[in-house]
Amino acid sequence: MEPDAQADGRGDLARGPAEGADPRRWHALWVTLTAGFMSLLDVTIVAVALPSMQRALHASAPSIQWVVSGYALTFALVLVTAGRLGDAIGRRRIFLLALAAFVLCSAAAGAAPTITLLVVARLAQGMAAGCLAPQNSALIQQMFRGAERGRAFGLFGATVGISSAVGPVIGGLILMLADGPQGWRWIFYVNVPVGAVAFLLGLRLLPKVAPRRRERLDLRGVLLLGSGVLALMLPLILAESGGVRRLWWLFPVGLGLLSVFAWWERRLTSAGGQPLLDPRLVTDTRGYAAGAAIAALYFVGFSGVWLVFALYFQNGQGFSPLRSGLAVTPFAIGSAAAAVVAGRLVERLGRLLTVWGLTGVALGLGGAVLILRFAPGDTAVWYAAPALFVGGLGSGCVISPNVTMTLRDVPVRMAGAAGGALQTAQRLGGAIGTAALPGLFYVVLGTGHRDFRSALVISVGSGIAAVLCALALAVHDWLRDHAPGSPGRPSELSHDHTHASQP
Repeated sequence: MEPDAQADGRGDLARGPAEGADPRRWHALWVTLTAGFMSLLDVTIVAVALPSMQRALHASAPSIQWVVSGYALTFALVLVTAGRLGDAIGRRRIFLLALAAFVLCSAAAGAAPTITLLVVARLAQGMAAGCLAPQNSALIQQMFRGAERGRAFGLFGATVGISSAVGPVIGGLILMLADGPQGWRWIFYVNVPVGAVAFLLGLRLLPKVAPRRRERLDLRGVLLLGSGVLALMLPLILAESGGVRRLWWLFPVGLGLLSVFAWWERRLTSAGGQPLLDPRLVTDTRGYAAGAAIAALYFVGFSGVWLVFALYFQNGQGFSPLRSGLAVTPFAIGSAAAAVVAGRLVERLGRLLTVWGLTGVALGLGGAVLILRFAPGDTAVWYAAPALFVGGLGSGCVISPNVTMTLRDVPVRMAGAAGGALQTAQRLGGAIGTAALPGLFYVVLGTGHRDFRSALVISVGSGIAAVLCALALAVHDWLRDHAPGSPGRPSELSHDHTHASQP
């Protein structure tokens, strides 16, 4: 069994690094963050190149949509299963295999001669990215203890925030530098050298652990969970082509499948089996259920508003893709700066930091939208920049602290599955937001004589409403932590003295 399988990681947030901790852990972290940045960046970077791809490959609108939506779909489908595999057979092994597959699929996507082969490559690339993602959070829990874990999760949160926000900017720059009808191929080719270097460094730096005893994979759980997530996400992924209207019946089917999945996992656990996702993560692990719900609600707003801003700036104001991306860069800068600092503060402030962050996001986005609504002409973008920066500061205090607070009491032996489930909640929330908010934007635009400013206010306002729901849940969780008789803040929890795994 892996050494880290014996550590449950409960209450160690306030401790320093464990004696004998891997001295190369910070270098290894940068390898995992680089790979994670690439995989998350590919969710948004491709969007700016879709028109070029469609012209070069003579593709139809529905088929070109799958270049983006197919990646997001397979990404979400494999998260929990990949996390469980990492727990069972080694996170280093799964990470390296997934990274190699991601690099190869990136090269295949860049070289694809037809839209069909491009979509196939993107589906496989999304699956590889989904296998990478849960290993990041699990490796952080495996390699770090105490205050170091908070700082590591701060860098992880900065990676998530930056990759989501700067995708359109980087995509615009690549298209500008790689001019010509085939320039879009460099959107994918750029992953190849970066991924190859990360793979070689990962071979050297990622901690090796003793193999665990062989475990049986919960195949029924894999099938039930995958089918349920697919049923919920498919209508949202196809929303732009009428998927929600045609496939609405998949929503109750998906909820039913997930209910059966929960029943099966409880039954398997009671019988002493090895579930895909241990129900005790939700029922007995303090903060996990609330943190996953906060993540899902936050990503409804966080993911959706950037597509709305892109539609407003490009279609309403005539901005180029690059200029549109630069217009929201203050948010990315604020998010990156705050995430690193927040990783150092979460051990002292706990859930209160998330409360402050969600408040900052709501105020920042609300202020930016009002400025864009009423300020005149091009100057509105400059006036909105400080408000977007405030929103970014808030976002940096949400993503990484929420990951830390959600996973702080998760046993390290279940870290991969827990991280995968948390990111599945984020992906589901993101799918809802990216489908619903742009859809609402178009609805308002169609009924309001192409009033782009009103469409912006209403659609982004709906995203802010989701953020406020997350804020209400965070306040409730914070008050519960400070209620009489509660286990207390992370620094007051009982400590686990098992060391981090060594190479």
